[in-house]
Amino acid sequence: MSRKNRKRVLVTGGAGFIGSHLCEALLEQGNDVLCVDNFFTGTKDNIIHLINNKHFECLRQDVNFPLYVEVDEIYNLACPASPIHYQFDPVQTTKTSVHGAINILGLAKRVKAKVFQASTSEVYGDPKVHPQKEDYLGHVNPNGIRACYDEGKRCAETLFFDYHRQHKLKIKVGRIFNTYGPRMHPNDGRVISNFVVQALLNEPITVYGDGSQTRSFCYVDDLVRSFLLLMDTPDSFTGPVNLGNPNERTILETAEKIIKLSNSKSEIVFKELPSDDPTRRRPDITLAKNTLGWEPEVDIDAGLLKTIEYFDKKLKEDYGS
Repeated sequence: MSRKNRKRVLVTGGAGFIGSHLCEALLEQGNDVLCVDNFFTGTKDNIIHLINNKHFECLRQDVNFPLYVEVDEIYNLACPASPIHYQFDPVQTTKTSVHGAINILGLAKRVKAKVFQASTSEVYGDPKVHPQKEDYLGHVNPNGIRACYDEGKRCAETLFFDYHRQHKLKIKVGRIFNTYGPRMHPNDGRVISNFVVQALLNEPITVYGDGSQTRSFCYVDDLVRSFLLLMDTPDSFTGPVNLGNPNERTILETAEKIIKLSNSKSEIVFKELPSDDPTRRRPDITLAKNTLGWEPEVDIDAGLLKTIEYFDKKLKEDYGS
């Protein structure tokens, strides 16, 4: 890409699990990438291989403080996304979603940048409609322990659409469903990372409830591809659009598959289901198929094997396991 056509792209939360993969993809497209992260859940290990790239920069900063940079596009991924991390400091989680969105939108307004909001399937809460379509308004407990994330992300969507209507800002809103792959945090409490780490250590695999609750898991490479396609849609298309894998499976089935793929000796143990934990989660991706020409391509077994390989290497490096 010529210097004239090279875009300057800001990725907040760029040292996180998904953000680091997005930074890679944007660099591969020939862009200049500015990664902004406060390293609460992100880590330098996720981006260390990018540091020597002359088109990559990293800035340690919290999005709760204004950013004074010049960019052409913004991807706002800054917010802890796992229950363990976002419930650690729920007030800060809400601030990151709401104040962070205000700061990013203010920046986008000033520099006239197109801006992507990483929203979430959690805006649907514990859904009464299945599968979930974008016009479903959700079933969220505003006073529960997950509300700091669920309602924070819902408010962020409100801000994005109000800035679009009031200030003609070019926005894209993607609702991310369960995603997995290399660089997940080993202690983030999410299904795949929990199960893989426990299986590799031959520890009991913890299933909450009876394991009949469902999730739909999308491999990170597929998800990042959907971000890039969404940003390339005409300005008239804002979303929100569901971004995830519609292949629904039970938690118990997922645990059994990971045990098999990792050749683990782990046994499954059952514990009480956490408060407000959704019982079913599956995206309707008709809009993404029709508008982006996108659907997931990575098979669950192939994606899990890559994830298991990553965690196996990480455990050996970190703990000599």
